[in-house]
Amino acid sequence: MKEKNAKYITIKQALSKIKDGDYIVLGMAGSEPREFVSHIHEIASRINRVTLTNCLPITPAPFYVDPQYKEKFQLDGWFYNPSMRNAAIQGNISFIPNHLHLAGKKRFEFHRPDVFVGICSPVDQHGFVSLSLSNVYEKRAISLARVVILEENPNYPRVFGDVEVHISQIDYLIKTSYDAPILSKAEVTEKDQIIGSYIAKQIKDGSCIQLGIGGMPDAVADALITKKNLGLHTEMFTTGAMKLIKAGVINGSQKQLYPYKHVAAFALGTKELYEFIDNNPSCLMLDGNYVNDPAIIGLNDNQVSINAALEIDLSGQCASESIGYKQFSGTGGQSDTAVGAQNSKNGLSFIALYSTTLVKNPQTGEREEVSKIVPVLKPGAAVSLSRNDVDRVVTEYGIVNLRGTSIEERTKLLISIAHPKFRKELEEEAIKMGYLSSWK
Repeated sequence: MKEKNAKYITIKQALSKIKDGDYIVLGMAGSEPREFVSHIHEIASRINRVTLTNCLPITPAPFYVDPQYKEKFQLDGWFYNPSMRNAAIQGNISFIPNHLHLAGKKRFEFHRPDVFVGICSPVDQHGFVSLSLSNVYEKRAISLARVVILEENPNYPRVFGDVEVHISQIDYLIKTSYDAPILSKAEVTEKDQIIGSYIAKQIKDGSCIQLGIGGMPDAVADALITKKNLGLHTEMFTTGAMKLIKAGVINGSQKQLYPYKHVAAFALGTKELYEFIDNNPSCLMLDGNYVNDPAIIGLNDNQVSINAALEIDLSGQCASESIGYKQFSGTGGQSDTAVGAQNSKNGLSFIALYSTTLVKNPQTGEREEVSKIVPVLKPGAAVSLSRNDVDRVVTEYGIVNLRGTSIEERTKLLISIAHPKFRKELEEEAIKMGYLSSWK
């Protein structure tokens, strides 16, 4: 039973609420409760096997980074960061396979949270807080958890949409004052610029776009500066998207859903982005189950999805989250947005990747250049986007349309945008596998 009004408590008091065997869900990315995750290891001496679930965490917290706590805390994640990748060898970290729009729904059906801990903006005069930078699964977790603890922070933006929560739904508030995490603009390489230009040329005025993290999406955003009347329906609200709004490129005037509004499930970027979305009624943070639903995405005409991959095989299977069997990041909304864009009238889905990468040779220890377009994926690789759902694929050597193609047709197309020094080898392997009867 919730209190009439949430109680203010200290971090030490908040940690005293955690019991043996509790299942704790944490806010995602910029909504990670930094005080809580930075101190929960301090209760290791009195608890046993507490399980936590996070997504794209910012803080390399001791409870999972330091191996001395591995017998006390289990961490299950929807999306790995570098710290989780490095710590996974300890054996107390596991990945939750998911499509982002169903991540919270399916997980909570399997394991209902005992405790939810997140962040919020200060309580307003009406008794409401904003969950601020994320509503991927947070509000859903609040409705299910036995105990709800939020870190109230005046440095976080007050965002609108479906992120408002009344204090009657909150058990405890912790006053904090740390800055919202900054994700600076990624370094945009010459290859990124080439790929961004290829993609931008195919995006028409009036299209509705989805952009993600990294140099390639940032390069696409830069290349869209001459477009008109774009809309935004995206998993992640980025600094690049914000700049396009400020420049008048994105105005939402042609959208079918929420015209003149900018829709996202979470935001992560610069201080300028946070200042822009603060108290801005044009920016809506809606439930990730809605925003990333392919059926909903498809209701906007000319929807464009732009995602990246680690490697792609000649049949079109995209491995975007693991290197072989080793989890690298997560599926996120790749499949959601790629399928959703193709549900859209005149929609387009792009998978972008460099043609090559450098990997260490296990025999020599030297870094060698290898093709990211491969005959078959590495053993154990997770297929983030199936060959049935792949559409446009882009490298610095061009862009090809795989929609509706046969294995032979797409093999030829993919080899045509591979690095030239690997094309002959790919052709020979394709013939061996029966993908090509002859090379014409």
